Amino acid sequence: MAIIRVGTCSWTDPTLISCGCFYPDSARSAEARLQYYASQFNIVEVDSSYYALPNERNSYLWAERTSNDFIFDFKVFRLFTQHPTPLNSLPKAIRQELPPEMGQKANLYYRDLPAELTDDLWKRFESALLPLDSAGKLGVVLFQFPSWFYPGNEQREYILSCKQKLPQYRLAIEFRHNSWLNSKNMERTLAFLRDNDLPFVCVDEPQGFKSSVPPVAEATSDVGLVRFHGRNTETWEKKGIGPAERFNYLYTEEQLKPWVEKIGKLMAQTKGMHVLFNNCYQDKAVVNARQMGFMLSSQTPSRMAEE
Repeated sequence: MAIIRVGTCSWTDPTLISCGCFYPDSARSAEARLQYYASQFNIVEVDSSYYALPNERNSYLWAERTSNDFIFDFKVFRLFTQHPTPLNSLPKAIRQELPPEMGQKANLYYRDLPAELTDDLWKRFESALLPLDSAGKLGVVLFQFPSWFYPGNEQREYILSCKQKLPQYRLAIEFRHNSWLNSKNMERTLAFLRDNDLPFVCVDEPQGFKSSVPPVAEATSDVGLVRFHGRNTETWEKKGIGPAERFNYLYTEEQLKPWVEKIGKLMAQTKGMHVLFNNCYQDKAVVNARQMGFMLSSQTPSRMAEE
């Protein structure tokens, strides 16, 4: 019987903290905010790990500050999903080992770095998550590949190589190019994920772009995931804006209702469901997460995880 976990993709977004609509006045410290968030939800996605490598100290603190049934999903460091990575986001020790010509670049790609340095980065990422994993509080490591990551043998091999780099963790795969799920490729894409026990990340997001993945509800492992990115078509591919503005969208109850049925079907195929709202502008994600939690609990009360 699947356990449903509902939460958001950040608890520290500046617009959430500054809006004053979620955290009580007493939650002024980092510790107090996490403890309050964890009193309201039983899962959160760590998004900061995309922008910079996480560290073990934070993992220890987060494990200590949350209850035993609370879990953290992590978005993997951007270099590992072949996104451009600012040089200053790499650890100083790694930067010092770079060939001189690379030290002059504003951004680096995974293919640019020598293998021994990428291996070091993988080990650092793995080590940073160990305290949460040891405490039983690590969910999945999310690999959200960019819109230029097209379906092909080379791309599938790269995904498998990522799994080999983090053998003790559960990887989940999200695509940002719709060709992975078109009529030609969808069956092969889902079969590839099932054959390799890689959870497919279902998404709700703006449609009509090449980066728009359709709202396909499929489970390819014993963990099911749904991420809600909002439906703000004006900002989805807009340049020069921050993540909060890009995902500035509040779902209506009518828009969420079809997903209640879809998630119910996914539950029948999985042991656990992660439902996460990434529309993290002010309190919109927490409002929609609470709505979805209530809607799911009214449909399947015995399957909601205890909070």
